[in-house]
Amino acid sequence: MAKKSLYEPLLAEVAWEVCNQIGGIYTVVRSKAPYISEKWGEQYCLIGPLLDDRLPAEFEEATDSDPNDPYTKAVDKLRADGVEVFFGRWLTQGTPKVVLMRPEQANDQMKDIRQYLLKHHHINIFNPDDLLQQVITFGHLVYSFFAALEEESGGRDIIGHFHEWMTGMAIGEIAREKRKIKTVFTTHATLLGRYVAMNDTNFYRNLPSIEWLPAAQKFYIEPQVRLERLAANDCTVFTTVSDVTGKECEFLLGRKPDAILPNGINLYRYMATHELQNLHGQFKEKIHEFTMSHFFHSYTFDLDNTLYFFTSGRYEFHNKGYDLTLEALRLLNERLRKEKTDITVVMFFITKQPFESINPKVLQSRAVMDEIQNTCEEILKQIREKLFYAAAANADHHLPALNDFVDDYWKYRYRKMIQSWKSDYWPIVVTHNLVNDAADEIIQSLRKTDMINKPDDKVKVIYHPDFITPTNPLFGMDYPQFVRGCHLGIFPSYYEPWGYTPLECVARGVPAVTSDLSGFGDYCHRRFRNLEDKGIYIVKRRNKTFEESAQDLAEIMYSFIQLNRRDRIILRNTVESNAENFSWENLVEHYEKAYRQVLA
Repeated sequence: MAKKSLYEPLLAEVAWEVCNQIGGIYTVVRSKAPYISEKWGEQYCLIGPLLDDRLPAEFEEATDSDPNDPYTKAVDKLRADGVEVFFGRWLTQGTPKVVLMRPEQANDQMKDIRQYLLKHHHINIFNPDDLLQQVITFGHLVYSFFAALEEESGGRDIIGHFHEWMTGMAIGEIAREKRKIKTVFTTHATLLGRYVAMNDTNFYRNLPSIEWLPAAQKFYIEPQVRLERLAANDCTVFTTVSDVTGKECEFLLGRKPDAILPNGINLYRYMATHELQNLHGQFKEKIHEFTMSHFFHSYTFDLDNTLYFFTSGRYEFHNKGYDLTLEALRLLNERLRKEKTDITVVMFFITKQPFESINPKVLQSRAVMDEIQNTCEEILKQIREKLFYAAAANADHHLPALNDFVDDYWKYRYRKMIQSWKSDYWPIVVTHNLVNDAADEIIQSLRKTDMINKPDDKVKVIYHPDFITPTNPLFGMDYPQFVRGCHLGIFPSYYEPWGYTPLECVARGVPAVTSDLSGFGDYCHRRFRNLEDKGIYIVKRRNKTFEESAQDLAEIMYSFIQLNRRDRIILRNTVESNAENFSWENLVEHYEKAYRQVLA
């Protein structure tokens, strides 16, 4: 099919995370939008649910829409039928058109919706939870929009691209009504696969023998899984994000994907070029400040010989590989202690767990550290002024006793600050007071392995159960800055359909560890050679025992520690220069192939 014709159809992309940041799909859709907008222009529109009372800050409602635009006509048609529709632009690069609709406005039609789902698709919706009800009502509204768009399209082809089970319900009705709409369905992770993997340490080995219906009933997600299977089997072209998830779809959804659509990044957001090393140093100093406030009240270590490792993401202890990471850190700690190395590793776990507040001791220590810093600044200011005067006025060319330049008040205040800050307790592992500390799997693992930040531990652990933001009093920077300040990202996931976290590290020039069971790791392993030279390390988890994989990860971390500072700088530059391999500029072609396929 000629390229010219590819961009002529209307392309409507439906995702639960349009203007609604929840997880990775938000990043996929938002970062890809500029590249789709560049080629489809005004033919492209995104559709999502409005889940809050207020319109998102990143959405700007249209005030002067083209009356001949098919999307404008479809919106007007729905509004004439009494549907509340918000139509405007997504304030991101490319500013694509966006349609937002409140799911709850169709609640009064739930009875009819449930009846046609049962009658035509054999999906019995009984006592749905809030999310399932929103999904169903939103699906009904989305179908209504596509029906209106078809009527107002002027005979043009329409491609409807649906992401994940939350948006795919409309596909079944489009197929049943034989609408002239070509549909693409992309699953980024099967719902059933995520549930089963969390509870089965041999998920991939057992995958071919899993019976989807009993498994879905076991986890009380039968309607959700049926909706996902409906979308996967009734769409024109079925896609997923990696070969790893492709196998999962084949067994759990009953259809082999027609195409693989790997996730990319918008490199424009990450560009640092010549500033790469300066940014790393700048943000590493910020992390140094946290490290001093958290550890140095109890004992000290050499910050010049300290490396910062981190992992982050949704709190799924087994799926995200937190269990494997903790075991590898234990092995690494034992090895470094035996070698009596002067290197210290500080490992951060950045995830989201219910908490009551920041631990008062952690907060107080940080506040005192800030006050010590302010006191030092005042003392330096005083010394600077008096030293300059002494240098100009005295004939003696020897450096004077600087201590004499400090007032008794500041000497007293300095001593008082240090005395009040020093403590006899070891630095605590978790920065916040968790709602359920006793049941937390990270805490349980650290207690079991005695990794509790003892003075002789060469691997220190900081568990931060909240996202890092500029308003965070412990770090005072945002997450991207924190990533740039670290030396290595560790993401050895057991279940990870793609994995944006290591990809975001690479884009920022930070080496990263992934696994051969993650979509990203599998993609890299199949397409690139000498990955370690590019700063991408892959832990072998397929057909390996937990112990073997933990040993593999510990060896990767140990090898990284052996690099000197110059080698790490070279590696960071190499990582950043190879990031273009994962740019949407190169990977958007996979979406174009899927759209050619659906039109053919």
